[in-house]
Amino acid sequence: MHILIITGIFPPDIGGPATYVPQIAEALFKRGHQITTITLSDRLGHDDKIFSFKVIRIPRHIFKPWRWLLTIFTILRLCRGVGVLFVNGLAMEAAVANLFMSKPMVQKVVGDLAWERATNLGWVRDNFEDFQKRKYDLKVESLKTIRSWWARKADRIIVPSQYLAGWVRGWKIPEQKVTVIYNSMTPTNGIEPTAVPLKTPIKLVTVGRLVPWKRIDKIMEAMVPLEKVGLIVVGDGPDRVRLEKEARVLGVIERVYFANQRSNLEVKSLMAAGDVFVLNSSYEGFPHILLEAMSLGLPIVATGVGGTPEVVQEGQNGFLMFPKDTDGLAEILLKLVSFPSWRHLLGEGAKLTARRFSIQRMVEETEAILLNCKMSDE
Repeated sequence: MHILIITGIFPPDIGGPATYVPQIAEALFKRGHQITTITLSDRLGHDDKIFSFKVIRIPRHIFKPWRWLLTIFTILRLCRGVGVLFVNGLAMEAAVANLFMSKPMVQKVVGDLAWERATNLGWVRDNFEDFQKRKYDLKVESLKTIRSWWARKADRIIVPSQYLAGWVRGWKIPEQKVTVIYNSMTPTNGIEPTAVPLKTPIKLVTVGRLVPWKRIDKIMEAMVPLEKVGLIVVGDGPDRVRLEKEARVLGVIERVYFANQRSNLEVKSLMAAGDVFVLNSSYEGFPHILLEAMSLGLPIVATGVGGTPEVVQEGQNGFLMFPKDTDGLAEILLKLVSFPSWRHLLGEGAKLTARRFSIQRMVEETEAILLNCKMSDE
């Protein structure tokens, strides 16, 4: 079967979809499917020969209305002979293009783009859950309406956690359309820690797009009294300048290393240089990066939000804390700094957890959804 995978981010970008898409595309290719991937890209000319499948890149920073139209026409152009669309981003463009093609369409939903956009634009300050429940002005409600429209245009929706499945069904999506398939990860072998410019004996690490709901500023605040602790921040985003300013105000700028956006291999090497992985988000659908960190033997400290409690077990592979509890975060970090044996035990538990999220299971379940979607259309 020819599968057209549509995504907003792809290597060298970082983030859940940028890890997931090449992984699932490669696996489906090896199972005999023809794969074409469409993605946005900051620059063209990447060496995509490293992938077994075809990659089509669209410039990310061109005039947005033109980019939107270019993406739709590119999807239309490539759809001849395609059996199913597998949408991992650019859902609006995919849904509009599919109005003209009526192809079977599977969407993977890892969050609420309406909430993310409204938050980034400063239109709302509510957390993910409150955003789902409340009514807003016309511009925000329009974002919600558009998000629900493109989700309902999918024949099937894949979500990475039971938590997210519940909220997606609240967008007036029939329950039978929504399937939970947990993310997985490729076993990590031979990753060498990279040198980082931090002199602290203990290094925390966090990875992700630098946006307000990741609450990286509160990690820095929690480590202020912990003089032996430094922080590696991997990623980039609109919050970068504010975070650097906050590090200076808190007096920890010499203990924070902003590593910028990196390739997937570089991200793993930077994580391997850390001692504890911290995810202080106020929202997560299912953070794939936790599986990456666990596979490297890093104990986890994370907020108990979204799908995170479905992978982090208190006292077995890490610790869960209440959102916005900066004092609680500081207490947990102090314990982990003070007891190396505890870090080791949690790290071993993390490795065991990562092994349970089999890539074979994820691929088989995803392939079944794609095949069934195509067959039901015939």
